[in-house]
Amino acid sequence: MTMKFGITPASTCNYLPDQDEQILVFMSETPPTKIDYDLLISAGFRRSGTQVYRPHCSACNACEPIRLPVSEFVPSKSQKRIIKRNQDLRILISETDKPEYYPLYETYINQRHNDGSMYPATLEQYQGFILSPWDSALFIEMYINDELIGVAVTDNLPSSLSALYTFFAPKQQQRSLGTFAILQQIELAKSLNKPLLYLGYQIDSCQKMSYKQNFLPHERFFDNKWQLITKKTG
Repeated sequence: MTMKFGITPASTCNYLPDQDEQILVFMSETPPTKIDYDLLISAGFRRSGTQVYRPHCSACNACEPIRLPVSEFVPSKSQKRIIKRNQDLRILISETDKPEYYPLYETYINQRHNDGSMYPATLEQYQGFILSPWDSALFIEMYINDELIGVAVTDNLPSSLSALYTFFAPKQQQRSLGTFAILQQIELAKSLNKPLLYLGYQIDSCQKMSYKQNFLPHERFFDNKWQLITKKTG
């Protein structure tokens, strides 16, 4: 398959408002296969719905793709406390999107991210972001008894998992479910014999993304190769 790409015009960055961003976008006439996407994600790309993209900013390289070699991951003391705090949760895995996910997503976006580009949440926006006809996502469900309190969406690729998005009941914020969801995806990757878990992009100067660097060791993609990081850089 011949891959074609395009570059978007410069616009204000969603993460660093004093910077302009440009995006390199996959634009081939036929959609990628899971094997194609597995290759693209290993080169720093990521998906939002059906769009596959990578930052391509002329004056900034703050966005660094980040991934975890799951067999080498060692949980920190605080991550162990988060696991213990959530040991009462029931965890289920679904291979399909369910109607009960969207109301939870809507509440999460409208209460926790009402200053972001995804606000206000709509069903169309949710489906356009989460779902893709060529991708096989897994949905990690978190329950207290029979109440769904969180969902982590992760793409199931031939040689990896890729954490797409996690949303949860805002009233449960004391559980640190964002971190707990990554810990669950690490265990899922191990159980599926996937050596890597991709976490999207790390921006050291963006507080919203600072939690990703707490998973050690990890690898970041810069200077056109993956480089091992063994301690926090921010």
